[in-house]
Amino acid sequence: MIPSVDSLLKTPQVQGWLQVYQRRLVVGAITDVLDARRGNILQGGTPEISAECLLSDAEGRLNALVSCQLRPVINATGIVIHTNLGRAPLGLTVLNNVVAVSEGYSNLEYNLQTGARGKRYVHVHQHLKELTNAEDSMVVNNNAAAVFLSLCALAKGKEVIVSRGELVEIGGSFRVPEIMSQSGCILREVGTTNKTHLADYEGALTQETALILKVHKSNFKVTGFTNEVEIDALSALARRRGVGLMYDLGSGCLVDLKPLGVHTEPSVAEIIKKDVDIVTFSGDKLLGGPQCGIIVGRTGYVERLRQHPLSRAVRIDKLTLAALEATLVQYLGTPEAITRNIPVLSMLFQDLGWIRNRADMIASGLMDIEAEVEVASEVSQVGGGALPGLELPTCVVKVRPLSMTVQQLQSRLYKANPPVVGRIKDSHLLLDARTIKDSEVNAVINSLKRRG
Repeated sequence: MIPSVDSLLKTPQVQGWLQVYQRRLVVGAITDVLDARRGNILQGGTPEISAECLLSDAEGRLNALVSCQLRPVINATGIVIHTNLGRAPLGLTVLNNVVAVSEGYSNLEYNLQTGARGKRYVHVHQHLKELTNAEDSMVVNNNAAAVFLSLCALAKGKEVIVSRGELVEIGGSFRVPEIMSQSGCILREVGTTNKTHLADYEGALTQETALILKVHKSNFKVTGFTNEVEIDALSALARRRGVGLMYDLGSGCLVDLKPLGVHTEPSVAEIIKKDVDIVTFSGDKLLGGPQCGIIVGRTGYVERLRQHPLSRAVRIDKLTLAALEATLVQYLGTPEAITRNIPVLSMLFQDLGWIRNRADMIASGLMDIEAEVEVASEVSQVGGGALPGLELPTCVVKVRPLSMTVQQLQSRLYKANPPVVGRIKDSHLLLDARTIKDSEVNAVINSLKRRG
């Protein structure tokens, strides 16, 4: 009694689909639905098999197939640099530059002064030099690639000295010892997990030493009975013994974070000032730009990286370059303009009163839903492996549903358009107003009021 594929293909509705989509996609969607019904019947079920119901399900499958799976979501978690939600959001000025550069042709590798082939890194070189005081720079597709390329080009077959307390693992099981092994360099661990002294580094130096590597502990903290060697002392040792000094800075901050109470996150310019040869950092963390790995340092070292065969495999594309350049241009403005125009910094530095007002607006729009709703004080996190342990005062909307579990409510919000991602705590769904944009307030309210 189940309609055949051919009979369904002849219906006016499906004939309309065939004017828009490839025939194989339409047939596949219908076949999948029919197969699912047959399987249900064979298991003793009595599914609806009317043509109307079957075509409705097939249309749903077809729409899902031709829709983009990468979608915008509303971040209501309060985690500003949320790795799973795409890390740093980009501002409108940056996005406009990406569109302008990508909708046609560009001078990506074309020198408009000479009419000859150019180099893609020149578009951000001057900005990075101005912002970090580094002699030279290049950009690759993420900071892991920046570290890997640097080790391959500067230390393959040679020894690299690292403190045991800095042999970190970051997201995706990226471990410093393993990346060093893959790069072909030889790891020389010094010190202990909690204490490393300058004498440990000095005692490990040999004729085979190519680099001293310092790794910024950007995603964890070691407290108590600890000691680490400051970059000034390492720099003096490297100069005295004639070896290179590399700093994997991780987050890559370009502004002063002391107003947030952060005194342990150095800016890139501060590190370059310490006479470091190579500094690597991410573009999509505290810098607030697109995903990329930025390398700055001495010209001789950076040039060796540029000439390495791997550099082409990890280079960035024009969209990333356009977004990065526009982001760096924002940093040439006043401190007030920087924190206003870089979304990550805007969220980190925003006034608590603004956050509370946003939370109050959301709560007032939810007074008629089947849930207990209140505005409460909480803390947000920076996230993204940046500023571990820093808690930012915030305001959240606490929702405790009365007709379903809090897990069911969150699952329903995942299916909203756009999806809303909050965090669950003590049987409440918390919607952190720090990371919800003003333009998203109504969407959050409508998603929570939507039934089914």
